[in-house]
Amino acid sequence: MAELRYNPLLDDWTMVAAARQKRPNMPKDTCPFCPGSGKVPDHYDVHLYHNDFPVLSPNPPEPDDVGGSLYQTKEAKGKCEVVLYSPDHNATVPDLSRDHMSKLFELWTDTFANLEKDPEHKYIMIFENRGEEVGVTMPHPHGQIYAYPFVPLKIRTELANTKAYYEKHQRNMFDDIIAEEKKFGKRVIMENDSFLAFIPFFTDYPFGVHIVSKEEKLAITEFTDEEKQALGDMLQQIVGGMDCIYDRLFPYMMTMHQRPSNSGDVSDYYRFHIEFYPPLRDKNKIKYNASSETGGWAAANPTRVEETANMLRKAMKKFEQEG
Repeated sequence: MAELRYNPLLDDWTMVAAARQKRPNMPKDTCPFCPGSGKVPDHYDVHLYHNDFPVLSPNPPEPDDVGGSLYQTKEAKGKCEVVLYSPDHNATVPDLSRDHMSKLFELWTDTFANLEKDPEHKYIMIFENRGEEVGVTMPHPHGQIYAYPFVPLKIRTELANTKAYYEKHQRNMFDDIIAEEKKFGKRVIMENDSFLAFIPFFTDYPFGVHIVSKEEKLAITEFTDEEKQALGDMLQQIVGGMDCIYDRLFPYMMTMHQRPSNSGDVSDYYRFHIEFYPPLRDKNKIKYNASSETGGWAAANPTRVEETANMLRKAMKKFEQEG
C-alpha cells in the first residue's frame, strides 16, 4: 500500500508506504551497491539506481478506501531515485576526487532536469542522509532524489515568507541574509566567488550549516561548470571538517532547496541554498527533537552557533592540512 493522505490541520500531505517497513538492514558480508553484486554495473563512477522501496512511484496503486470528506487520499505519484556516489563502499563526499565530484554534480543536474519534464512533478529535492543516527540502513555512499506531486510544507513556508519580505522591502531576503552574516562574520564558515557557507543566526542544529548562492540562481541546472566546481569544493571542505570535529564520521541530513517545478516564477524572492541538519551536539550525544520541538515546532538549539562555527572552521583547517 502506498498513498498520500491529506492533513487538513497543516494543509499538507503525508506519504504512506507500508512496504518500506520491509527494507532490509545492510548484510554484514555483501552490499547491493558494490560492483559485482548483480544489482549495479560492474564498472561505474556514479550511478542512478531506482529505489527498491519507493514511497512515490510513476504508476502507484489506487489509494485504500479509508478516507472521507475531510480525510482525502490520492495516488502517491512521483519518483524516488538513489544516487550512488562511488563504487568504493567506504568513500564519502570528502574522499572523492575533483573529477569524480564533477561527475556527481552532472548526475544530480541531469536527473533534476529529467524529472521536472513530468508536469505532475511539483517539487524535486536532492538530499543525503549520512550515518546510522539518522536512520541510514545502507552505508554505501549515496544520496537520493525525490520528485513530489506537491510542494512540501517547509518549502512552501520559505516561499511564502521570502515573497512577503520581497513585497515589503523590494529586496531578496537571501541577499540580506548574506549581507548580515558577512557583516557579523563569526558565523561564516567558508566563502568563494559564488557561495557563502555559514551556520545561521537562527538555526536549531549546533552545526546546521547553510550554503547560499550569491547569484540569483534557483536550481542546480542554472549553475555553470565553474559554479558547480566551487560548490563541490565547498561541500567537500565542510563535510571533511565535520568529520574532524570529533574525529569520527559525522552524521547529517543534507537537502538542496530549489525552486518548485512546473509552477510560477519565484526568481524575485527565492534562491538556491543547501541546509544541513547534523544531529550531534557532542561526540556521542544526539540532539533529539522532543515534545516542544516536534509537537509545537518550537525550535531549540542547545549551543551558541558562534561557538560551533568557530569549532567547524578550526576542524576544516585540520582537514585541509591532513588532506
